[in-house]
Amino acid sequence: MKYSWRVAQEALRLVPAVQGGFCKAIKDFIYEGFTIPKGWKMYWTVNSTHQNSEYFSNSEKFDTSRFEGAGPLPYTFVPFRGGPRMCPGNEFARVEILVFLHDIVKNIQWNLVNPGSIDRSHYLCCFQTEDL
Repeated sequence: MKYSWRVAQEALRLVPAVQGGFCKAIKDFIYEGFTIPKGWKMYWTVNSTHQNSEYFSNSEKFDTSRFEGAGPLPYTFVPFRGGPRMCPGNEFARVEILVFLHDIVKNIQWNLVNPGSIDRSHYLCCFQTEDL
């Protein structure tokens, strides 16, 4: 299940379930030459972190090895936000994702539509082998 979870993490990194959230500035600060006053609300997007090549090399590539060992730096992979505002259901979501993946792998038979093709244009087709 460790590899399955790394696949799920990389999928959440590339296509996060939640696109972002609002934050309130707790003090004045300067960001890229712009002064943000205390009390202003800002919208932070998950992709601005997950797709940042400073944190993830080849950020557009699907690579599960990013999550091996210690994994990414703290607060660089935040599909469920982080700190005191972390989603309280994040562990439940993790279990749900893993159960879903297990069910898909065990109960669906996958075949390549174009088995001789090696390029990125081949597609998968699936059909149910048992009642889910």
